[in-house]
Amino acid sequence: MIIAQDLHKTFKTKTGLVKAVDGVSFEARDGEITGLLGPNGAGKTTTMRMLYTLMSPDSGSIQVDGMDTSSDAIGVRRALGVLPDARGVYKRLTARENIAYFGELHGLSRAQIAQRTQVLSQALDMADILDRQSEGFSQGQRTKTAIARALVHDPRNVILDEPTNGLDVMTTRAMRGFLRQLRSEGRCVIFSSHIMQEVAALCDRIVVIAKGQVVAAGTAEELRQQAGDDNLEEAFVKIIGSEEGLHA
Repeated sequence: MIIAQDLHKTFKTKTGLVKAVDGVSFEARDGEITGLLGPNGAGKTTTMRMLYTLMSPDSGSIQVDGMDTSSDAIGVRRALGVLPDARGVYKRLTARENIAYFGELHGLSRAQIAQRTQVLSQALDMADILDRQSEGFSQGQRTKTAIARALVHDPRNVILDEPTNGLDVMTTRAMRGFLRQLRSEGRCVIFSSHIMQEVAALCDRIVVIAKGQVVAAGTAEELRQQAGDDNLEEAFVKIIGSEEGLHA
C-alpha cells in the first residue's frame, strides 16, 4: 500500500517559484490499480518521482508498506518496481543482461535472476528479444525490457509512468493484460495515462490532478456521476474545466 499525505513541491525558475505539487493526498491499495490522470503540467510526474524517492517533497509524507520515504528510502526502493518517464535501457546489453544487471543490484542470486527472468519473459512475451542486443529495439521492446528489469526483484508495489505510451495495438493489449495480472497477484499498482478508455477499463480508483492538486478521486463511475456525464472523457474535461475556472 502507498499513502501520500499533503505533498508539496516547489521549483525555482528564471521567472520565480512554481508550485508543481500543492497538497496532493491519496491512497493506493493492495490488489488495486490506481490511475493518476491529469493534463500536461498538472504535477503527475513530479508526484510519481516523489513516490519512488527520485525527489523529496518540500513537505508532506509518503509511506510504502508502512515505511516512510524520508527515513527509510532504501527500504522503500526495495519495495517498489518503477517504470519512469525515461525508458533508457543499456544499448550494448541484451534484454536478458539488462534484467540480470538490475537483479544483481537488488542482491538476487543467479538462480533467482534466471527464475524471475523466465517468469517476466513469459508474462511480457519477450522470448524473441531476450538475447538480442537492445540497441535498435522498438519502443515497445524497450518498454517491456524496462518493466522486466523494474520487477525482477518481485516488488509488491509497482509505479508505471504511461506504460503504454507509443506502443502498437497488440503490445498495448498485452500490457493491459499484464497490469491486470499484477493486480490479481495482490500488488499495489499506480500508473499514469492520457488514454481515457484505458483508465476506465483498468483502474479501480482514479485520482485526477490539476494545477498540483487532487481535484477529484474515486471510481470511473463516481467521477462520471460527479461531473454529471456518462462519458469519462467528458467528465474529465468538466472536472478540469471547473477547476481551471476556480483558479482563473
